[in-house]
Amino acid sequence: MIALIGNLSRDLLPGSPPRVGGGSYHGARALQRLRVPARIVARCAAGDRDTLLPPVVRLGTPVRYVPGTATATFSFSYDGDVRAMTIDALGDAWAPGDVPELPSGRWVHVAPLARHEFPVETIAGLAKRRRVSLDGQGLVRAAAVGPLRLDDDFDRDVLRHIWVLKLADEEAEVLGDPAALGVREVVVTHGSRGSTVYCGGSVEFVPARAYPGDPTGAGDAFATAYVVARNAGFAPAGAARRATAVVASLIAP
Repeated sequence: MIALIGNLSRDLLPGSPPRVGGGSYHGARALQRLRVPARIVARCAAGDRDTLLPPVVRLGTPVRYVPGTATATFSFSYDGDVRAMTIDALGDAWAPGDVPELPSGRWVHVAPLARHEFPVETIAGLAKRRRVSLDGQGLVRAAAVGPLRLDDDFDRDVLRHIWVLKLADEEAEVLGDPAALGVREVVVTHGSRGSTVYCGGSVEFVPARAYPGDPTGAGDAFATAYVVARNAGFAPAGAARRATAVVASLIAP
């Protein structure tokens, strides 16, 4: 049993109606493919619940809704693997008391949309009972409305509570050498080119193929599938290969 926790978002793309986003949604897409025991904890403003929550529920993994006061909202577009993003509104921050009791299990994947959402004390509380996987957005995405800004102004104490850190290329550039972060496993995703796994002093590249399709949420799906594979006993590089295959199944037409 794994747990997936994060805010839902309202995503705005040119020429399309608003749609649901966020790690808890895109991770749920991966879980639908994998069909393993899991629980999702999702949050958004109460007024957006009836719009954003049903698409997550329909994917089949049991969902616990946590009432919120704000919904993260993003405007973005793609040029190949290159994404341009603007933060239109920030979502709620999760205090330790906001996290409901999770089912027994070894892993929890935390999927922040910006740095403020999961402070150190919340991550530390989760790490007392589980291995924590964290999306690097929660370290480097500045919590400010406007064009997306990345920087390294985060509390380094959070790193000692993390077992797996998933970074996109641009996030890794901000943080520097992944092997020097002190995290047991760091996985850097390179879009359609694949990923690189840093673990125990070794570095292994895992290739991928480019597919014509919408890549939105690919990183979230990859991170969730990676944790599922690690929970099933895959070694880090094997888990990255498994996650790559899951993402391909979501993107390929």
